[in-house]
Amino acid sequence: MDKERIIEDLFQKYNSYIYHFLVYYTQSTDVEDLVQECFLKALKGIQHFEGKADPKTWLVSIARRVAIDHHRRKKRLLYLPENILPLIPSNQLHLEEYLIQKEEIQQIYKAINEMKRKDREVLILRGIMDLSVLETAEVLGWTKNKVNVTLHRALKKLQIQSKEWKEERDYGIQ
Repeated sequence: MDKERIIEDLFQKYNSYIYHFLVYYTQSTDVEDLVQECFLKALKGIQHFEGKADPKTWLVSIARRVAIDHHRRKKRLLYLPENILPLIPSNQLHLEEYLIQKEEIQQIYKAINEMKRKDREVLILRGIMDLSVLETAEVLGWTKNKVNVTLHRALKKLQIQSKEWKEERDYGIQ
């Protein structure tokens, strides 16, 4: 099979996954150009892909580098727009519960965006994109142990932050 056909097949299979990864990673929904750039780089580098890694992790590695390059060019951090936050249909929750949950989700995304890059990356890959430890290690070029330790520490930071938000909310502290 020629390399264009291989990339077409990978695009059909992983296009949506890479798109969502880049949305979380860049904190922007305007990532179509980055997705396209990712698959163009994959096309150019397909001869170097030996098949030792899962094609998904190979593509996520490329997408991550594309996003880092994009961030370096822009030199600014964008926050997740509200319209990509998971919204729960209002008929499932009372309005007050819904607003509290939505606020908590926004606080979590904000906290993730304010974390060090390594913490943010591991939380996105493991916690949001649901990659395995091995896949995350391959994408980041880390050991499995470093992924586990970094994830544990990042989750601990989120847990502490979450406890502080709840105390502030419950006691009306601003």
